[in-house]
Amino acid sequence: MAETTTMKSDVGTKADCVDDSAKITLQNMLDIQFLEAANGRRTQSMRGFNPRYKDIVDYIIGVTHEIWEEKGIGKLYDYYANAIHLHTSSGLVYGREAVFAGTIESLAAFPDRRLYGDEVIWGGNDVDGFYTSHRLRHEGTNRGWTQYGPPTGKRVSYWSVADCRVIRNLIVEEWLCRDELSLVLQLGLDPVETAKEMAARAADSDTGLQIAGDIERGIGQLPPKRLPAPSSERFDPERFVRGLVHEIWNWRLLNKAHDYYQENFAFVGPSRRAFTGINDFQAYVLSLLSPFPDLAMTVDNYCQVGDERSGYRTAIRWTMRGTHTGYGVYGEPTGNPIRIMGVSHHVIRDERVENEWTIFDEFALLKQIFAR
Repeated sequence: MAETTTMKSDVGTKADCVDDSAKITLQNMLDIQFLEAANGRRTQSMRGFNPRYKDIVDYIIGVTHEIWEEKGIGKLYDYYANAIHLHTSSGLVYGREAVFAGTIESLAAFPDRRLYGDEVIWGGNDVDGFYTSHRLRHEGTNRGWTQYGPPTGKRVSYWSVADCRVIRNLIVEEWLCRDELSLVLQLGLDPVETAKEMAARAADSDTGLQIAGDIERGIGQLPPKRLPAPSSERFDPERFVRGLVHEIWNWRLLNKAHDYYQENFAFVGPSRRAFTGINDFQAYVLSLLSPFPDLAMTVDNYCQVGDERSGYRTAIRWTMRGTHTGYGVYGEPTGNPIRIMGVSHHVIRDERVENEWTIFDEFALLKQIFAR
């Protein structure tokens, strides 16, 4: 679970997840926040949660702060389920004790670590459980050992997103996406050689068989499935975002970017990618399609906050699959299959994307490309 010390004032606004629960208008939520801020009373129903937290956004921020910045590592017993599933692009971490080990290792490697929150997008309620998507910035100095070797003394700064499923004060499942390649580069390491070395070590210790089936972008030689027609003329942000992913990434209709993005939209992505405008976005999409010609993306979870008047903030967790059979930014094709988890946050105003943040572990992608 990641932490933060600063938050934008517009988080925790109208919430709307796939199950259509916890619908609160932006203005009502802001009014409540202003009225209740002085005495700290709860702004939404949080049955079963620590009474110190006013709402689910406050909970995510506060728990993160307690564990990381206050270094209350033992608070993991209070906030993490014993049998938690922690999903990363490098595999599944099972159980609270494994989370303990990872937290201690990370704090020892970067004792002055700070994590600055940029957004919490959420949905759900205190009966069925909440789902949160927490975008944040890591900063710290490498003063201890990491999986990459001895301390380098280097200062690092990179993005991550932590998606959490929370039930009655316990995080029961978490999906963690970090911009690990930026970290590797800032530590002064060669990412390709480091990925090859780590992939070789993993192959020597792995006794399992790698199984890869067809990519579910289409069936045989048929095109990808089409999205169903809209049920009404009213703008539907979930359908809009799912359509964006499917038409641009699965159908390869890069010209459709003009239907989904504002001409001067701003993009922040993995490995310090940052640009403005549709032309650069199309080049970015092509840079991933070229090495993985059969690339397919599926949306695994969707949540949103906001409304039509103020704009929507959406979060999707997705899975990208493909086969490294083409030339491109990752060098000569290896023929290896890849499977990467990622998260994208969007700001949507006037039925177009104004900002996008996309995070996935590109170093894990390199390890899969060079696996033997």
